Amino acid sequence: MNKTYDEILIGDKYFFSKTIESCDVYSFAGITGDFNPAHLNEEFARNTMFKHRVAHGMLGVGLISGAIVQKVSSDTCTIVRQNVSFKKPVYFGDTITVNLEVITVENGTCTLKTNCINQYGNIVIEGFVTIAKF
Repeated sequence: MNKTYDEILIGDKYFFSKTIESCDVYSFAGITGDFNPAHLNEEFARNTMFKHRVAHGMLGVGLISGAIVQKVSSDTCTIVRQNVSFKKPVYFGDTITVNLEVITVENGTCTLKTNCINQYGNIVIEGFVTIAKF
């Protein structure tokens, strides 16, 4: 059960998982206009450093937003700041688990450490996100 925003405490942890399907990548490309062939063309992707098509990095970052909405607070909140580092590619079919841990709660905001981990236990995205209730 999600807490209200005022009940969030330092040390709280939240998890959310999703398997990245081709429809997710193609939908993201259509919405954003990012038609980079490394995401959409397997033949092209074979000749890249990834060797296969990869999901957009920002699609993975979007999972963090989804995890916040679904898992952290039953109140409406918004992201006010986010920092991410892309550590490894996310491939079609990967199951990504978003791990969130509250590290600060102050002045109406809360900051969470964020890690996105694939099914092999590799960190693919890491960073921090600050949210505020509105």
